[in-house]
Amino acid sequence: MWKILIIDDDFQVLEGMKKAIPWESIDAELVGEASDGAEGLEMVRQTQPDIVITDIYMPVMNGLEMIEKLRETNFPGELIILSGYADFQYARQALRLQVSDYLSKPVTIEELGAVLAKVIKELETKELKKIEQDEVKRRLMMYEPFVQQEWLKSVITGTFNETIAAESIQLSEQAYWLQRNHLVMGIELMSTVRTANLSLIDWNLFRFALANIIREILAEDWPESDFIELHSHHAAIMFHIERSSVIDDVMRRIQLIGERITDCVLTYLRLTIRLGLGQMKESWQEISDSTEEAFLDLLQMTINPPLAREHPSTVPSEKELAIRPIKFYQELAEAIVYSKEETATQIVEAYINRLQTMSTITPAYLQYLCTELWTIFAYSLYSVGIVLDELFPEMKLQPEISQIQTPEQLQQWLRGKIHIIATSRHWNENSKHKEAVDFMIQYAHDHYAEEISLEDMSKQLYLSRNYLNQIFKKATGETFTNYVIQVRMKKAQALLAEGKYLIYEISEKVGYKNVPYFSSIFKKYNGISPSEVSKSGL
Repeated sequence: MWKILIIDDDFQVLEGMKKAIPWESIDAELVGEASDGAEGLEMVRQTQPDIVITDIYMPVMNGLEMIEKLRETNFPGELIILSGYADFQYARQALRLQVSDYLSKPVTIEELGAVLAKVIKELETKELKKIEQDEVKRRLMMYEPFVQQEWLKSVITGTFNETIAAESIQLSEQAYWLQRNHLVMGIELMSTVRTANLSLIDWNLFRFALANIIREILAEDWPESDFIELHSHHAAIMFHIERSSVIDDVMRRIQLIGERITDCVLTYLRLTIRLGLGQMKESWQEISDSTEEAFLDLLQMTINPPLAREHPSTVPSEKELAIRPIKFYQELAEAIVYSKEETATQIVEAYINRLQTMSTITPAYLQYLCTELWTIFAYSLYSVGIVLDELFPEMKLQPEISQIQTPEQLQQWLRGKIHIIATSRHWNENSKHKEAVDFMIQYAHDHYAEEISLEDMSKQLYLSRNYLNQIFKKATGETFTNYVIQVRMKKAQALLAEGKYLIYEISEKVGYKNVPYFSSIFKKYNGISPSEVSKSGL
């Protein structure tokens, strides 16, 4: 219902207006009346009307002065002047103050009704626009974590549009990057007997736990940094460094952070990681060069371990850096996820052309590249509900990979696999709803300590509960409820391993107010109660 305030020093006019306005038909109500501009200002403050109808000539403060003060305070409502003065100067001043209409007394009921109908229509338009803007803002905020992560990922992999990025960084939270140097640490989660037979959902949970550990350490030891998950078993840290810092001190601190991360991951998750370091860069546009250097460092450890041990800080040559595998991985993964066969083929062709210029490329490297890409394909497709092994049920991966000896053979092998993936009947509605599933996964990881339900997700994503549950289960293999429980249990395991919290504290931290219920859920998922874990020191 629209709120109307009337201001006039003539009692008869006030009474006449109250009777003349068709309140019901225009869905409006009288919220107050005043006899001068000063009183009118106070009434506006108290009642927050949508429409103010005011006279001009009044004692204490006239109507135009009052309107001017309302405009100074950004009053959002509509203003109508009803005056016995038809003077052009008054009308011109009213126009300058952007009043909705200027009526001369006496006014007919028809005129007043028509003006109010017009003003209310304008209010409805403004209200609808505000609702739309609020909804856009809400959705932007809802997806902000994804936008931020994709931005960081594009910078660290070198896939950003430089023109757009240069314009937007000035206004973003990353503006301080312009006054910093930057260095990237590459992280590789090693394959072990423990991880060899993990399902992709368990692998996802391990990645989540790894990210939690690293972010907590960075928050304590180097707040001006960013952690970015890359492809399946790869991640990276961007360190932003004061330009006045002493380089040796910086490198020593980063080395200690790396050691702490490695020890914590081994202690709490019983997983092994390897770290590679890129060189320090002065410009944020060069961050991706540091990324490539860091992962080429890791690549040397994989392909030529003895040489890597003898020369742990060997800087890749410019020609080696031109290979840029991390950028290649990122571009190809995105093309695969969205079933862009032609784009993926072009990306592969461009990369193979670069490989052909490298005399140092060996069959061992090409076979390693095949293994990496297959892992990335599996992880990327899983995010949209497609299991790679189901597309290639008869395939013997290792024998096929061992046959690849040249870049041309690698190109043919990749083109064949990409074609099967892109044209598979398994591509279904899940890929169209990747954003919804991604949001639900991220929401579970960010809000596991709160009450989370499928109903909440349904309201936020404007999709039905049943449909959301279906697409989430197809994408992850789990119902949303079970996924949230698994996230909570992994976090509870990590907190128990830290040994700093009592069981009731951990129960609250992972979203359970009822400690016995938490304990029963924990035992169901882990085969052992929280108290038994505490006693055993596991």
